[in-house]
Amino acid sequence: MMMRGACSALALLALPQGAMAAADAGAAKAILMRSVAIKTVQGEGQVPKLAAYYAGVLKAAGFADTDIVITPMGETATLAATIKGSDPTLKPMALIGHMDVVAADRADWTRDPFVPVEENGYIFGRGAEDNKYDVAMMVATMAQLKKEGWKPRRTVILLLSGDEETDMVTTKALAGQYKDIELLLNGDGGGGLLNDEGRPVLYQLQAGEKSYADFEFAFTDAGGHSSAPTPGNPIYRMAKAIDAIAAYQFPPMRNALTRASLALSADRIGGDVGQAMRRYADTGDAAAAELLSTRPEFVGQVRTTCVATMASAGHAPNALPQNAKVVVNCRIFPGVAIDEVKAQLVKVVADPSARVKTLGDPLASDASPLRADMMKVVRDAVMARAPDIAVMPGMSAGATDSLYFRALGVPSYGVSSLFMKAEDGFAHGLNERVPVAGIRESLEQWDAVVRGLAK
Repeated sequence: MMMRGACSALALLALPQGAMAAADAGAAKAILMRSVAIKTVQGEGQVPKLAAYYAGVLKAAGFADTDIVITPMGETATLAATIKGSDPTLKPMALIGHMDVVAADRADWTRDPFVPVEENGYIFGRGAEDNKYDVAMMVATMAQLKKEGWKPRRTVILLLSGDEETDMVTTKALAGQYKDIELLLNGDGGGGLLNDEGRPVLYQLQAGEKSYADFEFAFTDAGGHSSAPTPGNPIYRMAKAIDAIAAYQFPPMRNALTRASLALSADRIGGDVGQAMRRYADTGDAAAAELLSTRPEFVGQVRTTCVATMASAGHAPNALPQNAKVVVNCRIFPGVAIDEVKAQLVKVVADPSARVKTLGDPLASDASPLRADMMKVVRDAVMARAPDIAVMPGMSAGATDSLYFRALGVPSYGVSSLFMKAEDGFAHGLNERVPVAGIRESLEQWDAVVRGLAK
């Protein structure tokens, strides 16, 4: 019934301009609510079901079966939906989001996380913010454009991954298949900030991400009875390593993205910190970098950071430890090789007996260029909904689907249409929610951005 309701609402998209806004918002909200209701947590096998639902919405709007490809991958899947352009000399552009969500325990939530509820101006449910809101907006936008018979010069492809929150196998597959696109617009990055009164005050366009990597330092010894301490105690050696890492700072770094972001933020922040942001953006002043590094909210914009996050040691309270391990999590400045950071940590720890390994298979990517055409289209679209808003580029500390595309040289930009108050951000947390009031403006933003870059 929910699917039929969404398709019926989409049929209203052909109404005249003055009468279509409410229908658009209603259709998109229906898609969002149905999306949240499908439990796309790893291990549940529900991502293909959600992909099939989206395919049904798109086909109801006029997409041919050949325009939509769902590719199963284990228990998950990817979806690709294409509006073909008229100019074969232009490389396609793509929109991307992810269908999967992180797990949620019903016992911890006020409401069932997989029964979407609209209450007090919000839609509650796991994945409502991350990332089903913008996925619903993109699906509704693509459906509307197809319904209208829109004929772009540049081919537009909607890509949806199925395991962004976990292994990113589907992301890697999509990036390999679509590595020749002109640019990627990611609904799972960037976005707008509302003040306490609900007025838009800031929009950040994400043009870079710090690379994520975990390193394990392991220390071993023969052990023995605790009454006869030995100098090789692994816990003590691990503690020295942790202290060395805690005391070390990677050198400050800048790129076009962080220079622009810090310069645009300086006046807004004000005071000594604002002045330091301005000096560092303009000249790379070392003292300014040190001041910014004392602030947790800014240190990540200045340098690579590494911090001990997990430790384990020993096997009995009355025995000398035979082993100790610490995991060091690093957020690496764009353009810096992961092995380079590992080598520096080994140098900092300065213990030849430590066994060091990289956990998993981390991937590094550089920042995307601040393309003038893309910046203008996004800025115009955002300012159409909030004329006085500040639009600035930014770099995030975590990875999204853009990671694999950037690593292959595809310019990728987080251009979420979601505007929220800071205190309403509960992605991955309890009682995740998104405001209903901005849905119409989100659709208008996506419509303007897609039309503007594909014309």
